[in-house]
Amino acid sequence: MEIHTIRPVYDKDSKILVLGSFPSVKSRETRFFYGHPQNRFWKVIAAVTGGEVPVSVEEKKALLLRNGIALWDVIASCDIAGSSDSSIRNVTPNDFTPILREAKIKQIFTNGSTAYKLFLKYNKDKTAIKLPSTSPANAAASLERLIDEWSVLKDFT
Repeated sequence: MEIHTIRPVYDKDSKILVLGSFPSVKSRETRFFYGHPQNRFWKVIAAVTGGEVPVSVEEKKALLLRNGIALWDVIASCDIAGSSDSSIRNVTPNDFTPILREAKIKQIFTNGSTAYKLFLKYNKDKTAIKLPSTSPANAAASLERLIDEWSVLKDFT
């Protein structure tokens, strides 16, 4: 059983919530979201917001908060083989109530299909927009396509 130990990133001015499924092995090692160098999340967010690609955890948090983006994952704990979403079993979901209560969230987005399916499974009273995964496992999506589809974030910030 793996336990999610990365705290959510948000503040009272966050307008959108982006949810992944569960941190990858590399993210668990670096103790922050999207820690694998091949994951395109930070490149996509930088392109969509017109910022520089952040390097440090502090720069990543600042980029998100400056643009009204909250970030967390759907899963609080699960059984997972490595970083494979398809291997996820025995899920305990995160509770988004504090974020939704304290921030001004207008829309929830998920990073990929697994996060989307699990979010809907455990949050039947909420809706989300599924965006294509920024994971290197989603090789079918080019960086340009990801930036284009993730540009919808601008409609809510």
